[in-house]
Amino acid sequence: MPSDQPSSHAVAIPPKRKLPMHWLGVLPFLIFVTLFLIMPTMRIVLGAFQTPDGSLTLDNIRGLFKPSIIAAYWISIKISLASALLGCAIGFAVSAAVVLGGLPRVIRGPLLTFSGVASNFAGVPLAFAFLATLGPVGLLTVFLKTQLGLDLRLLGFNILSFWGLTLTYLFFQIPLMILIITPALDGLKREWKEAASILGATGLQYWRMVAFPILFPSLLGTLALLFANAFGAVATAIALTGSSLNIVPILLFAQIRGDVLGDPHLGYALAFGMIVITGIANAIYIWLRARSERWLK
Repeated sequence: MPSDQPSSHAVAIPPKRKLPMHWLGVLPFLIFVTLFLIMPTMRIVLGAFQTPDGSLTLDNIRGLFKPSIIAAYWISIKISLASALLGCAIGFAVSAAVVLGGLPRVIRGPLLTFSGVASNFAGVPLAFAFLATLGPVGLLTVFLKTQLGLDLRLLGFNILSFWGLTLTYLFFQIPLMILIITPALDGLKREWKEAASILGATGLQYWRMVAFPILFPSLLGTLALLFANAFGAVATAIALTGSSLNIVPILLFAQIRGDVLGDPHLGYALAFGMIVITGIANAIYIWLRARSERWLK
């Protein structure tokens, strides 16, 4: 008689493995990053070590040590550092005034909204805005000269100069600082200040011995991020200054624009140097950010 029970020797059919559906949500992002970040970066890295015929060489990297190119990197570093320091100082003051200074809370929402928009406002529109405002025939320049008798050119200010580009960068550096440092200031617990006050510490002592040491990793990390942000700003520098300022983005544009005097592979080497510098700055930011979050949790 055949048994109705299943045989003990029956082979179990493994369940079909399905790709989790939640991965579909990040698929467009992964495609975008691959096409517009990873692949172009790899092309730049490979091109920096190749000749026009495709063979490997170190001549492009050696070309970075020419005096003119070293000078361009140095000017770019100084502009990035100046805009990062000023952006950190001004952004921290604004954020501290909103979070800790007792200003009405209704100001916080519009400020953060504006900061989110302004921190991404760069390139040709930003350059045009500053030229139209502070250029040789800009609105503010003409107003100060005709109405108040102040000639910015005679006072030494030129929008196409070192400080002109630094001032332009502050438009997106300050909002970025506000967006990053505001959560850190929110993380300062009121109990820490109360405990310091009970122990007899003044407000200055509290900031010097408690608050500032806790915020220092965040401040230093944000400084590194703002430095990388300014150093990699290519479109704004080119649209604003053209060829009047010898900085790396302008040299890079001159090498890859395709005329007979250009050297695309030297341009790849220039871009590779920028990637290295901004990569180091971003790595410092990530490391210091992780350290600061230990205290602010």
